[in-house]
Amino acid sequence: MYFKIDENLPIEISEMLTNDGHDAKTVNEQRLQGVKDPVLIDVCKSENRVLVTLDTDFSDIRAYPPHEFSGIIVLRVGSQSKQHVTKVFQSILSLIGSEPLKQHLWIVEESRIRIRGKDD
Repeated sequence: MYFKIDENLPIEISEMLTNDGHDAKTVNEQRLQGVKDPVLIDVCKSENRVLVTLDTDFSDIRAYPPHEFSGIIVLRVGSQSKQHVTKVFQSILSLIGSEPLKQHLWIVEESRIRIRGKDD
């Protein structure tokens, strides 16, 4: 799978995905830091990449209908420390590939994952 890691996430997220056999590019390595949300999601769409972000604006299905994108993972966590965010992402890594992600929105919290998709 192809992923785009937002600038608000630790580089370790990209490394975890790469080590798991995925193609992960960061916003920073593609010099997209600071771009507006619609620009970022359009880049993800054109590259067929799943966006991984802490930005809860992407959880608005009216603005970003899941069926229009390769997938969106929003990490909605209490603490945005590098260690905590990495730990929460590590907990869902095994679900990638076994749960629907294409054309779906995953809202990941510490104790649950909500998945909205094209059929909702």
